[in-house]
Amino acid sequence: MIIVGVDGSRAGLEAAGWAAAEAALRGSPLTVAHAVPKWVCEEDTVRYAEVARWMREGADTVLAAARDRALRESQQVPVEAVLLPGDPRTALIKASEEAELLVVGSSGIGGVRGLLVGSVAYGVAAHTRTNVVLVHERPSLTRGEIVAGTDGSPSAGRALEFAFTEAELRGARLRAVQAWAWPQAGGFPPADRGSEQDTLHRLKESLTEHRERHPGVEVVEEVVHGHPVEVLREAAAGADLLVVGSRGHGQLAGMLLGSISQALLHHTPSPIAVVRG
Repeated sequence: MIIVGVDGSRAGLEAAGWAAAEAALRGSPLTVAHAVPKWVCEEDTVRYAEVARWMREGADTVLAAARDRALRESQQVPVEAVLLPGDPRTALIKASEEAELLVVGSSGIGGVRGLLVGSVAYGVAAHTRTNVVLVHERPSLTRGEIVAGTDGSPSAGRALEFAFTEAELRGARLRAVQAWAWPQAGGFPPADRGSEQDTLHRLKESLTEHRERHPGVEVVEEVVHGHPVEVLREAAAGADLLVVGSRGHGQLAGMLLGSISQALLHHTPSPIAVVRG
């Protein structure tokens, strides 16, 4: 099952469309979910009965619009609409515990102009243990390519497997990208051809097992001298999907979302998947 959280925003409808297309590729059912305060769903609400009824009607409208958007994307996908009680972040995380994938719009109603990721989207991405996709907008013209960011960490390995699977489902090319020089106090170190070749060799080695499991996927390996956020943001422009791990090298053990993943959520307008362990 794939679950998509919607809130009536344009980004939420884009997420519903993306999730329906993904469900069709996977042969999975789709659940469209919208959260309201818990008291709205309680039958014994008397004092605010009219307000609760009005909010439930609004929620039904949001769910109906998202369900219609999903069905326009794919008539073959079974779509269920559910109303979740509670804070949207907590409710979506709980509802997605048994799901294959959680999809949300990256910015919702009430978002600050210029901020790609809203508080609900960021909260879900930072705390869920389900693989999550944030959809800002779907490129009108895609290039049939999945971009995967890697740094050789175990988290990056899981992201690569997810990316290979996505590329295989879509018949798309996979571009595996690694930034091979990190900034230091005095700026970036000078590009070094030997270092670049060593990094490329390690990248190709890290892809070997994935290639064997997905022999039909065309793969392009790329190492770029630059900051990982800028490198991946540029590589993902126009891509079907950018895939990253939740944490890479050098992250604190207690952090569910690493600094590179966090920055990409805020600066990458293409759909982005954050892959968990």
